[in-house]
Amino acid sequence: MVSPVVSVIIAAYNAMPYLTRCITSVAEQSIGWDALEVIAVDDGSTDGTGEELDRLAEKYPELLSVFHQENSGGPSAPRNKGLDHARGKYVFFLDADDYLGREALERMVAMAEKNGTDIVLGKMVGVGGRGAPTSMFRRNQPRTDVFSSRVYWTLNPMKLFRRDLLERLELRFPTDLKIGEDQLFVGHAYLHAEGISVLADYDCLFWVEREDSGNITVQAGGSEPRLRFLPRVVDMLLEQVPPGPGRDHLAHRHLTVEVQQLLDHLAHEPRPDQEKSLARLAEVIAPLWHEGLNDRLSAMARLRLHLVRHTMLDELLELIRFENELGPSGVSTPVLVDGGRAYAQYPFFRDPSRSVPDACYDITRQLGARHRVTGAELRGTALHLTGYGYLHRIATEDVSTHVVLRERGTGTEYRLPVTHTATPGLGEEEDKGLYAYENAGFRAVVDITTAADGAPLTDGLWDISLAIGAQGITREVRIGSKRDPDISGAATTHVLHTPGGIRAVTLYATKPHGNVTLDIGERKHKVLPQMSLHSVRWAEDAPTELEFTGRCTLASRPEGALAVHLEDGQGGTAAFPARPASQSGGGDFVVRVPVTELPTGRWTGQLRLGPWSSTLPVLPENLGPAKWRRRSLPWYAKPVAEHRDEHFALEVARTRLLRAATARVKR
Repeated sequence: MVSPVVSVIIAAYNAMPYLTRCITSVAEQSIGWDALEVIAVDDGSTDGTGEELDRLAEKYPELLSVFHQENSGGPSAPRNKGLDHARGKYVFFLDADDYLGREALERMVAMAEKNGTDIVLGKMVGVGGRGAPTSMFRRNQPRTDVFSSRVYWTLNPMKLFRRDLLERLELRFPTDLKIGEDQLFVGHAYLHAEGISVLADYDCLFWVEREDSGNITVQAGGSEPRLRFLPRVVDMLLEQVPPGPGRDHLAHRHLTVEVQQLLDHLAHEPRPDQEKSLARLAEVIAPLWHEGLNDRLSAMARLRLHLVRHTMLDELLELIRFENELGPSGVSTPVLVDGGRAYAQYPFFRDPSRSVPDACYDITRQLGARHRVTGAELRGTALHLTGYGYLHRIATEDVSTHVVLRERGTGTEYRLPVTHTATPGLGEEEDKGLYAYENAGFRAVVDITTAADGAPLTDGLWDISLAIGAQGITREVRIGSKRDPDISGAATTHVLHTPGGIRAVTLYATKPHGNVTLDIGERKHKVLPQMSLHSVRWAEDAPTELEFTGRCTLASRPEGALAVHLEDGQGGTAAFPARPASQSGGGDFVVRVPVTELPTGRWTGQLRLGPWSSTLPVLPENLGPAKWRRRSLPWYAKPVAEHRDEHFALEVARTRLLRAATARVKR
């Protein structure tokens, strides 16, 4: 029997009516039935789940295998049973409440195969109000690991696992835990995986909030179940990850997510249980938390952990009440600025009876930088920028904002002053208008000929940031992602005359973030593809003028610089400037070459703009000669026959009367 590519394992307990959609979503996978097997385990359901599974097994006999067992009290045993029977190269665990996007398995398998990875995370989407993890799905990551990404922030098992990895590690879900069993299983797999992939550009898994709130993680209340699995997760990290930044990265998740969730449950328990659970929690997290972790943690997390470490139960309960009221209020906590640092005025701030260190309230590094670009235009050699920028909850007093230019490749940096402008009413639409930012505006001129401390900017990609300063605090932010609707992010290339010569400068917004950047010297945006000639013919209104038509999409260029340049090979040259094809402007242009002004010779040429040049179009085969008289003598201009199919070549000469007469006689 040929082994399937993917074994989908579904642990089902009282999953009606969600189960039908779940199974159907697997049956309709684009990867096809030949590549699939579905193993569903009914864990002693009492709502018709078992009967529905049997019905679906009759409908999909070649696809679905069903097992029935006594209720085990959690998802571990049925998942393990499914894993014991799995034959696929890969395994995907799917909860019976949830369902898959049609191409989910095909795309995830393709990513694993292409990158040789053991685990693939497919983008999750919350349904019915259920919150899905998002931080790890901001972009595709073909190959990563737990230490250099955010994948550890999702420890549910709804992922694609290479089955060889699970069997090599002898991994199974612990059956003695009601919740948290997935963290031990997935965490162990993460740490030993030969690469992890993240598929973020397709909605793979739809994570459903049941109307009866019957999801197992919702049902499992109280601090006690969490205090059963959390110590084992901590032990896993201590045993398998050496001290250092890697362990701290993983500990961050548990010291924030798990601790907060546990405390939320603890708040509703009897006092004796609260005291017991808090003492146990302080003991559990002690090996993970050290002062060096503080820079990774938010001020609220630092405060929470300080209170836990010192088993300050009453203060923790007050902090929990404060947090629960803070979210719905729509108003962020006020901030005190002192000595160039910003402190959130959370409970017990500088309360001498509690002696909580100021470091637990320091949000200087967390301050949100708000900005908007209202104008961005290159005029001549200068970029003119207008907009506003402020630090959230910091009044715009003693403002000291600067524009920062930083070359992407070398890191070379220049800071330019701005003119501060008034912004009355700014801030009224957030925090219920509690904070005002009356002097957040800026106006800046970035002249490429002087921006490098009085010297010209070198060629390169110059990213533009705003160093927003107020009351001695400065935060730097790239600008452009927030801009007025009339400011296009499309690249606009300008060819400019500068004291150092003609230069190409492109103003554009990066993708996908939309930040403003100056490309000086064609690092990404080339000039030549933006200028071209389409055709050449004798002008209808002037039969002795060659008419070139073309298009130039440059935003600006020096007047008269774009021209057709001709050479006769003997040192003779002639130039004919382009002019707009119509009065309405646009990129179309026309170049007229009056051949009557050309001396005798064989003329070749180019379309030029400063140092840039492109070949002229070949003269068409049906282009007849032009004829005129100069000083009563006949002249002509015609394509050079031997070069007709190779390049532009025009012969200009006086008609030899004897030869012309002889030719007429012969005819």
